[in-house]
Amino acid sequence: MIYRLGEFHFPDAAARLYPDTAERPWALEIGFGDGRFWPQYAQTFGAAPNYLGVELSGVSLLKAARRLTQAGLSNAHLTKLPATPLLREVVSAGALSQIIVNFPDPWPKAEHEDHRLLRADFFRLAASRLQVGGAVLLTTDHDEYFDFACREAEKSGVMRVERAEAPAAAAHTKYALKWQGLGLSAQHARFVATAQPNYPHTDIQPFPQDIADHLEDTRVPHAILERLPATLTFDDLFAQFQRQTQRGTGTEPYTVVLLDAYRSLRRNEFTVLAHVVEGELTQEVLVNVTQREGGTVLVRLGKFGGPIITPAVKAAVDTLTDWLVSQGAKVQHLGY
Repeated sequence: MIYRLGEFHFPDAAARLYPDTAERPWALEIGFGDGRFWPQYAQTFGAAPNYLGVELSGVSLLKAARRLTQAGLSNAHLTKLPATPLLREVVSAGALSQIIVNFPDPWPKAEHEDHRLLRADFFRLAASRLQVGGAVLLTTDHDEYFDFACREAEKSGVMRVERAEAPAAAAHTKYALKWQGLGLSAQHARFVATAQPNYPHTDIQPFPQDIADHLEDTRVPHAILERLPATLTFDDLFAQFQRQTQRGTGTEPYTVVLLDAYRSLRRNEFTVLAHVVEGELTQEVLVNVTQREGGTVLVRLGKFGGPIITPAVKAAVDTLTDWLVSQGAKVQHLGY
């Protein structure tokens, strides 16, 4: 099954994701490519562990989904997300038995080192989500990255490095076949969790599906504006819209860009498309501005696309509300 971000719980549990096999170990594969590894690796277990694969390529996602279906792996799920936000927000503490990383992008240039996945901070996060004794499994053909990952694992203070032979299934992945064709060899290590550091989840929630459109709800970021003054019509607000940007600092910096506004043909409403970036997580969300029967104006996050409610998404509603106030509207209530 392919999961969208908004279909997860934060955090989620094996009992919900895998109701028929909740007692089995749970493995996460980061960057599964076209999905060749897991169907073969799962055969090395008496019963296939529960599996969650994360990948950024939509094409790879579809190819992998077909392979898992053909292999009859009903307890295998896929999602198209950055790995770190998924591991931090979706996976509960101590829930995983393995995290598998086959042939990650080595980012070989020195100035790109910060883009590498396997750094000390990641290992600490991984250890918090692994059972004690669980492991991150790395296979790579890039010797410098392999040495870098081993150093970072030791630097984390919560991982023991064990060099070993790669699982046989790793030799059949798309990238493995490529390096074999070039006459290259691969290295493999198990980074075994020796402790479970405290790595808290952030305050995010899925969009509730049980609320009606155009109503305020305490679970969804919104604002209510007073009746517009006679000198400011709703059409004026729409016509005056211009792109807005807000940047936040702190432990999780974010950027919100209000890109464009679209007028509804059915009601006194327009919708603003917002581009929201916080860390590695990017969302495109809609914020609706609706003039209600009594004349008040509701500004509310839209549910289209299944957004998750994060601090930056709340900031998108705030940015639009601030702009409306700058045009002459007055706030009656803030709900974010």
